[in-house]
Amino acid sequence: MTNAERIERMVVESAQKGLRVAADNSLAVNLGFVFDPILLREVLRNPHLTFVQNGELLVGQMPPNEVDIHPLQQGGLQIIELRDGHKVYNEQLRKLETPYAERLTPQTRRSIERRSYYGAYKGVTDILTKYLWPELALWLTRGAAQIGMTPNMITAIGAILCIAATFLFSQGLYWTGMLAGFGFMVLDTVDGKLARCTITSSKWGNIFDHGIDLIHPPFWWYAWAVGLSAWGQQLSVSIFWAVMGIIVGGYVVQRLIEGVFMRSFEGMHIHVWQRFDTWFRLITARRNPNMVILFVSLLAGRPDLGLIALAWWTVISLIVHAVRLLQAYGEKRAGRPIVSWMEARA
Repeated sequence: MTNAERIERMVVESAQKGLRVAADNSLAVNLGFVFDPILLREVLRNPHLTFVQNGELLVGQMPPNEVDIHPLQQGGLQIIELRDGHKVYNEQLRKLETPYAERLTPQTRRSIERRSYYGAYKGVTDILTKYLWPELALWLTRGAAQIGMTPNMITAIGAILCIAATFLFSQGLYWTGMLAGFGFMVLDTVDGKLARCTITSSKWGNIFDHGIDLIHPPFWWYAWAVGLSAWGQQLSVSIFWAVMGIIVGGYVVQRLIEGVFMRSFEGMHIHVWQRFDTWFRLITARRNPNMVILFVSLLAGRPDLGLIALAWWTVISLIVHAVRLLQAYGEKRAGRPIVSWMEARA
């Protein structure tokens, strides 16, 4: 897309979230630069804020009759120079970041794509998403954008792979299921990055993507347990249901704790409260870390022990989250504010 189209999409998306230019102002944008969308959101929240880089205007709100006047020559504006390392807490992506801005030229196109992609990456996520496949997902995101695929198309392909993995696990075809599951997990990263980088997020797309993410893990673990019979390692009936109860019940309760935390502390995610919580999100008993446990058990030829280990890790993760919720309530009762450690540093 052109830079003007990108800015227009950013403005429309911001307006859908209730962020608009003040009634008496105009939005001044330098189309010679590509900049982080969070700069526009910050400007729309503060009508007196203007961002510059090396003294050149990036984006800001100004009275219509002063748009052609350099912001440094205007009074009443809060000028922020990006080269000074200004940091912003991005609540949506759960990270403390230094917003990017780069002059748009044919030579900087690839660099801008990379900065836009990594700028759209969540700061708090699991260890595989954060460290294993960012470059693969970048390549796929770029390719999908170039051929005109939408985020929902990517999500739909991922959903097919997710269902295929479930079936393959139930048949004991664990390695093939792992391959399908890996494809789904990577595409689960790609669809979100594609939506953010191309400014094409939608309410339906968000429901479609997160709905699949929320619902499918218990089906994977149940299918894995069923597939053990093909390996001659099936669990006894009592152990089968005990393991399933722990894994599925623990998953549901852990999600409920996360929701209670958000409702209790102004929408803040439990994983961004303190540094420990951000670190623990890397390995907590969610789908991707659980798949690491099962992968290791396959290498050892004992997928049954992998499922039992997953149950134990679910219990441990659940206890950690429950304790953190109680500690947060204790901090609140003591009169201490519950804010993200990243927001406190911004």
